[in-house]
Amino acid sequence: MKDASPATAPKTFYLKDYTPFGYDAESVHLTFRLAPETTRVISRIRFAPKPDAADRTFFLHGEELKLISAKIDGQAVTPELVEGGLKCEVPGAPFTWEAEVEINPAGNTALEGLYMSNRMYCTQCEAEGFRKITYYPDRPDVMSTFTVRIEGDEPVMLSNGNPMGQGEGWAEWHDPWPKPAYLFALVAGDLVNHPGSFTTKSGREVELNIWVRPGDEHKCAFGMEALKKSMKWDEDVYGLEYDLDLFNIVAVDDFNMGAMENKGLNIFNSSCVLASPETSTDANFERIEAIIAHEYFHNWTGNRITCRDWFQLCLKEGLTVFRDAQFTADMRSEPVKRIEDVIALRARQFPEDNGPLAHPPRPEQFQEINNFYTATVYEKGAEVIGMLKRLVGDENYYKALKLYFERHDGQACTIEDWLKVFEDATGRGLSQFKLWYSQAGTPRLKVSEDYADGTYTLTFEQSTPPTPGQPDKAPRVIPVAVGLLSPNGDEVRGTEVLELTEAKQSFTYQGLASKPVPSILREFSAPVILERETSNAERAFLLAHDTDPFNRWEAGNALAKEVRVAMVLDGAAPDAAYLDALEKLVRDDDQDPAFRALVLTPPSQSDIAQTLFDRGHTPDPQKIYDAAETFTQTLAQQLETSLPRLYAATTVDGPYAPDAEGAGKRALNGRILSLLTRLDGGEQAARQYQAADNMTQQYAALGALLKAENGEAQSQAFFKQWQDDRLVMDKWFALQIACAAPEKTAATAAALTRHPLFSMKNPNRFRAVFGALAGHHAGFHHASGEGYQLLADNLIALDKLNPQTTARMCAAFQTWKRYDAGRQSLIRAQLTRIAGTDGLSRDTTEMVTRILDA
Repeated sequence: MKDASPATAPKTFYLKDYTPFGYDAESVHLTFRLAPETTRVISRIRFAPKPDAADRTFFLHGEELKLISAKIDGQAVTPELVEGGLKCEVPGAPFTWEAEVEINPAGNTALEGLYMSNRMYCTQCEAEGFRKITYYPDRPDVMSTFTVRIEGDEPVMLSNGNPMGQGEGWAEWHDPWPKPAYLFALVAGDLVNHPGSFTTKSGREVELNIWVRPGDEHKCAFGMEALKKSMKWDEDVYGLEYDLDLFNIVAVDDFNMGAMENKGLNIFNSSCVLASPETSTDANFERIEAIIAHEYFHNWTGNRITCRDWFQLCLKEGLTVFRDAQFTADMRSEPVKRIEDVIALRARQFPEDNGPLAHPPRPEQFQEINNFYTATVYEKGAEVIGMLKRLVGDENYYKALKLYFERHDGQACTIEDWLKVFEDATGRGLSQFKLWYSQAGTPRLKVSEDYADGTYTLTFEQSTPPTPGQPDKAPRVIPVAVGLLSPNGDEVRGTEVLELTEAKQSFTYQGLASKPVPSILREFSAPVILERETSNAERAFLLAHDTDPFNRWEAGNALAKEVRVAMVLDGAAPDAAYLDALEKLVRDDDQDPAFRALVLTPPSQSDIAQTLFDRGHTPDPQKIYDAAETFTQTLAQQLETSLPRLYAATTVDGPYAPDAEGAGKRALNGRILSLLTRLDGGEQAARQYQAADNMTQQYAALGALLKAENGEAQSQAFFKQWQDDRLVMDKWFALQIACAAPEKTAATAAALTRHPLFSMKNPNRFRAVFGALAGHHAGFHHASGEGYQLLADNLIALDKLNPQTTARMCAAFQTWKRYDAGRQSLIRAQLTRIAGTDGLSRDTTEMVTRILDA
């Protein structure tokens, strides 16, 4: 279990204090003698002093280890056990360190290091879990080859690299590629494999396996095909070939993360790899495809080239998220993927960037690195890569990447190494661009325009609000993609990327016959907030005519927000012109169904709250909810005569296939069904539920019925049908809460925590309940404060078991300062209660303290 009682105040680590470890780890040999409560780990490590080392202190990290013995070159030694590890006097020449420790996998509820998940041994070592396995310099810049022997009575015993041999009660593995300890993996248990193979571009045959518990074999085929597509895509687009004879994936039930890219042995949360039409939605299939690609792509961007230290986390994660987004765009719909990514960025990263948890993609300091696996590191890190590619152009981007792999293969690198490659490959200086890595906060771009005598001028002013520890921000390099449309809708200037480098900058277009309508920030060319005075008429014009799919959607989304804001503030009726525009678009069968579904998907209620707050208003969650309900009901009534035809036209016939075309139609069909249910009370939804042969349609129907408070029978039937499928049950738990009325949300969640199938020890189940609670804007922020108290109660309880999941769930409170004084007082009381809990973990202490200090 995570140390819940640090002896001293949490230590702060600073980027400026980085010092290399004084020794090279030339080779690592590990022997595991597995036992649930008394696993023995015997390490034999060959160390060599670095000739130029500034610090020769021999310190090995270790936590929650029982040291049995230690030796240097075969002679027993007595190291000094200190907080966080041990110190020992060592020779000034190369030597062999040996240690035997005992650990308790069965008691490891924190799910870091070696633990047990439903009788299966499993590891999670990123970021600092290896120190809970044995004493070792557990830092990403110490890279070594690993040989592993596993002894036990488990039918399957796996580790990194290639198999060296196996027999009754043992298996040995060797990974020839040097890696840091965070990429170490071991899995042992009763598993069966779904096999496959892939032939690389050089003609090598690679054995592929997805290992699952008996009974899950039928859920592996999609994941295997996604893996093969990823391997082929990485060869075709980046020229990167897989480098081992074997690639294993293992599905694990209890896992803090989505998946982990351990070299040659990827460990996946079962929700991110197991899929079948009966149990998985289209969204599940797309997510699985993307996560499998992400972890595979890490083989080069993360494994072969890794991070020098954890401050550089966005080096591997931002680049790999960008690569997996490219992959999904190629596999599915590029415009739809871009829109979905921006929706997620605004929902997760923008609030983080503009609140108490704000930090740069590369932070300058941290107390607990687990708290920096954030949307800023991942999603904003990917946006920074996208901007860099846009600025240098495709050809130079791939030229620089080729140099990156040639120059830094086998190294632990920094952001400086990354940018230097681009400077050398393109001849372009990137010192100002580097501010994207060091400055927190979302830049605001204020735009004004002028037109006279055929000359049109756009003026941009950039600023970034203060963030914790960074009151003042210098201007950044911001690529702004702009196109111009004539008043009749024709494009008079195609997309051009303008480079902003100053606080205020103007760009002029000449020779125009009339004042154009600007299409600014096409493809969302930079993660900024655009501030420009415009009208709903212009937004409607762009929704109808813009040639850039993202900005067409953006115009509709902005229209939707303006309508909602007016309804909340003024009690206005839904805007008739906007309703007409939506009706026209949704009935246009020439438009991509997936795009139409996105346009029909309203801005989140949290997004409306932030919009109100940004404009100087205090958001009222109940009023925002009521406005959303009124608008959706009005839209349903406006489309009443069209809905049956649209429903029939978007119903996918034939066998289910998780492809982009079918998924797009089902997404639109689900939106139509939710509107139709508001008019027919659920008659069509009940028929769809009864007839559905796939989870996408069954789940959409159940959601529509529950939202209409007319789905109790179907909910009970769903539970009876799927109660033995843990992943489908996660869906069922979440849906009860997501569809509850605001005044019932907390009570619904509380009742579900008493359900026999609720387990606090399973991160998926905990997130299903409390992620849904926090995501129900009006329910979580109900004036009673019941949602706040319920979440706080359960975070306090969970912290004793799993601090990592607890700390991440604390982010539900990060926007507390935008609400009224009453809600702020209620939230502050709960945060203070959490912070005052005896023995609170380092992870949760840091998060709560940062939020309270807003």
